[in-house]
Amino acid sequence: QVQLVESGGGLVQAGGSLRLSCAASGLSRYAMGWFRQAPGKEREFVAAISWSGSSTYYADSVKGRFTISRDNAKNTVYLQMNSLKPEDTAVYYCAVKMGGTYYSRSNYDYWGQGTQVTVSS
Repeated sequence: QVQLVESGGGLVQAGGSLRLSCAASGLSRYAMGWFRQAPGKEREFVAAISWSGSSTYYADSVKGRFTISRDNAKNTVYLQMNSLKPEDTAVYYCAVKMGGTYYSRSNYDYWGQGTQVTVSS
């Protein structure tokens, strides 16, 4: 049974940093992604990483500020978020990429429960 558990969210001031973690069980050797959903908005792609970690992908809105990484020995994917802005406020989800492009939500399955990130101005 596949299970994804996100952690690391919280309240931070603008310009601050947070590191999210996504611990996975029941699967291995899958590309993974992070998405976020703000109130009243669609869930949107944030970042993704290949199963080896050699390739990473980012939304333009977070490029240069966020870094995705993984530790396959721990079956964990991370999202380091720096220079946070109020518009980064959302629930952040990790998910398993099942095929197709990295940027499309429809290519992901097995979602975690999400972790809230709130950035105050």
